[in-house]
Amino acid sequence: MLKLVRALTPLLLLPSLALAEDVIRHKLPNGNTFPISAAVEVPAGKTLVYLSGTVPPVVDPKAAKDSIAAYGADTKTQTIGALNAIQSALEKLHLTMGDVVKMQVFLVGDPGKGGKMDFEGFMQGYTQFFGTPIQPNLPVRSALQVMALANPGYLVEIEVTAVRP
Repeated sequence: MLKLVRALTPLLLLPSLALAEDVIRHKLPNGNTFPISAAVEVPAGKTLVYLSGTVPPVVDPKAAKDSIAAYGADTKTQTIGALNAIQSALEKLHLTMGDVVKMQVFLVGDPGKGGKMDFEGFMQGYTQFFGTPIQPNLPVRSALQVMALANPGYLVEIEVTAVRP
């Protein structure tokens, strides 16, 4: 019995393969191919996991800690950094980006874009993690421009909700 438990333990740590069948992700109407779901249904008996807002990691330790350069010079770079951090946090919880069902994105106006949020830059980072052949699951998502985040160097903060079988 102990051998069987040891053999199955790595499989128990992986997200359930049945999860994709249990969670219903509704496509956007009228053939819209924008990479988000219109709605996501999570059936009873599943556990929701809420991750706190995640900001990009330091990419240039020589830059001032309150500068944009410290965290990535643009929204795309900061988005990729934040999503990599989210992916790592999910892995520690034995989840994947495919388990994300909801995302809220907070974007600060980019000085290089006249103070407007760089939604295109965000999407260039986001589409590396969602709607890919390897990870086709799309969350519902909101993206908002905010006046500021906790550190003046942050252009992006992302919070997600994932589902565990």
